[in-house]
Amino acid sequence: MEKMEKNLEKSNWSATFNLIGKVKISEDYTFNIDEQSEKSDWIYNSMNLGIDCGEKHGIVYAGMMGGYGKDRENFIKVHGKDDEGNDDYNNKMEIAWEDRLNETILEDVGELCFIKVGIEKTKDGKTFYKKFLSEYDAIAYAKEHLKDGMVVNVRGNIKYQLYKGNTNMQKNITSIALSKAEESDFRATFRQTILISKDSAKLNKTNIDTDKGVMFVSAKVLDYVKQIGNTEIRGQYPMSKDFEFAMDFSDQERCKKIMAKLFKVKKGYTQITFNGEFICGGAKVDVSWEDVPEDIKDLVECGVYTKEEALKACSTNGKSDERMVLLTPYIKREEGKIPEVQMFAEQYTDDDLAFDIATEEDEEGLPFDEELPFGEESENTESTSSDDMEWLKNL
Repeated sequence: MEKMEKNLEKSNWSATFNLIGKVKISEDYTFNIDEQSEKSDWIYNSMNLGIDCGEKHGIVYAGMMGGYGKDRENFIKVHGKDDEGNDDYNNKMEIAWEDRLNETILEDVGELCFIKVGIEKTKDGKTFYKKFLSEYDAIAYAKEHLKDGMVVNVRGNIKYQLYKGNTNMQKNITSIALSKAEESDFRATFRQTILISKDSAKLNKTNIDTDKGVMFVSAKVLDYVKQIGNTEIRGQYPMSKDFEFAMDFSDQERCKKIMAKLFKVKKGYTQITFNGEFICGGAKVDVSWEDVPEDIKDLVECGVYTKEEALKACSTNGKSDERMVLLTPYIKREEGKIPEVQMFAEQYTDDDLAFDIATEEDEEGLPFDEELPFGEESENTESTSSDDMEWLKNL
């Protein structure tokens, strides 16, 4: 196997999510316990948990997967703590599989290594938390105690993988806790760092959706890849990923300022972190009376439908896809420092992100049970001119 001698590093990078809503459990789909891999000796538990995050976001899925090889010696790689008890990423450790629940040994492990689950109540009505080093154990505990309809706060990391030339996204849970949130407070949000070039975003008719109020953004994300085809990577790899940026097209001047401030790239790749939200299949889209077609309005006048029935019939539960909508650039705040927008120009060059290896047709991701599972180009112009945006006046 050929090894790619290229070490692509990333810094100031975020890829996290936060879901608040009601648990949706399917007996046939949510949990798999002690499954045997068809390709190896791997025994694993998996959880694909649906969270109903309200009408706007729909049901968003996140999961966990973990296990062990029954015919091999198993270890869990972790990091320790410094003298003050904080996570020390340079203090690398290996915990034997049989010691993964040994509380004495786990006292030396950094807090961020644990999966935290708080889905039980104490006698005093407070949330009781358990910590797990392995997803295997966290999933087994969740299956026993997690109930359909519970309101929870779920956090985790967004991971990407290549599979047959496509970039797949998955949400890996790192914590689940009971929440007192009302339905009006349900949400499905993320914070994601992306890389954009001069061709990533164009404010033209073919690159926007006025009904959804978004501009399409063709970006790149970085994540760990073990190998592609017959080439060993074992490092960060750039993957293409499409996003949407929420925009008010009724204000032409504001659109021009946003494009100049966020999406104008002169050279290489700009790194920018966005706050965003998931819009998933099942999200309800209501229409106003002005949006109802005239022939349906005529049926209301004839008494075939009431106005309320017509509005309900014209509303939709959306498509069965999952959209990642970018909302605002992330502002990092640290005590004693000036707040800073997480945006860095010329963070990478074209050569940095060029990997001369297999074609897209040959690219495949990793076997999910072994380790980490896991459009057409726009016109080449550096900025958007006033003529390009003239059409906005007619929206």
